Amino acid sequence: MIFEEQMVMRNFIIFCITFGLAFVLTPLAIKLARPIGALDVPEDNRRMHAVTMPRFGGFAIYISSMTGILIMLSYGHNGSISGRMMTGILIGGTIMFIMGAVDDIRNLPARYKLIGQVFCACLLFAFDVRTQWITNPFTGQAVKIVTVVSFLITVLWVVGISNTINLIDGLDGLAAGLSLIATLAIAYMAYIHGRYEVSIAFMALAGSCLGFLPFNFHPAKTFMGDCGALYLGFMIAALSLIGPMKSYTLLATALPVFVLALPIIDTFLAIIRRRRGGRSIMEADKGHLHHRLLSVGLGHTRTVLTLYCISAIMGMAAVMISRDLLKEAVVLFGIAVMLIYVFMKDQKLSEENPCERNKE
Repeated sequence: MIFEEQMVMRNFIIFCITFGLAFVLTPLAIKLARPIGALDVPEDNRRMHAVTMPRFGGFAIYISSMTGILIMLSYGHNGSISGRMMTGILIGGTIMFIMGAVDDIRNLPARYKLIGQVFCACLLFAFDVRTQWITNPFTGQAVKIVTVVSFLITVLWVVGISNTINLIDGLDGLAAGLSLIATLAIAYMAYIHGRYEVSIAFMALAGSCLGFLPFNFHPAKTFMGDCGALYLGFMIAALSLIGPMKSYTLLATALPVFVLALPIIDTFLAIIRRRRGGRSIMEADKGHLHHRLLSVGLGHTRTVLTLYCISAIMGMAAVMISRDLLKEAVVLFGIAVMLIYVFMKDQKLSEENPCERNKE
């Protein structure tokens, strides 16, 4: 009981430290953005802002969360994350942050960013951050995943989630808020299943997102930029590979997918939409779910809060799955998916025939 109370206190302390650091460092990041050229200039109609905005907020998120994780490491560890694994995660996260910062300043070609993301995923695999085991549902025994398959899963997961967080960063406060909800949900799951280091690491990310959010919520004073979005996506993906549960069941392994279902669905739909239109899947557009909600008149703040609610529902569903409340989780997840369908359907009708909505 005393040990669990200590873990609760450590989670709370790390969260407060990273929140405070991000809150203090974000104004500094805003001041640094202009001299180094990390600015988002609204050069096309895809942009949701009309004035030049600093986009170096990821600096505050990176410094604060890394500080929190390093403090966690100074406590010692209980076996959830080995020193080797944590080294790979910290190095990979730093590379992703640097690559994102260079992109914010110089606008790197998409292929270079993809190469960098694949390299960081390979780095994780080399440092043993990977999915290696899964439980056979028929025998209940843990089965080791073939190395090649494990490698492909690691690369696809890291690259996919890194880009997912980046693509969802289209409205003030959206990426930071969804990342906050996701990291809190996974941190809670990790804590209740005894994965205390995983929990504390996610709380470090959560505190950083919350400390940054007051400066990023509408009307935003700054953006996190690619340095923040790619870093957050990488860290969430990397820490999720370690797992919020000690179990190797398929559901336990897939829990982060449920938590991140909203940005994953949005990214999947974007890929389909762009392929059908004969465009590159890396080409930006205004067809994301948040754009669609804006187009039906919800407004900026209500759109973001609506997506927060959908993401929170999915996070709650993931927590229920981790506690074997599968029926309740299915209901919650179904509600969230239905809401997404309603918003997408409403936009489709409004585009085809504005009068059709009045007939329904």
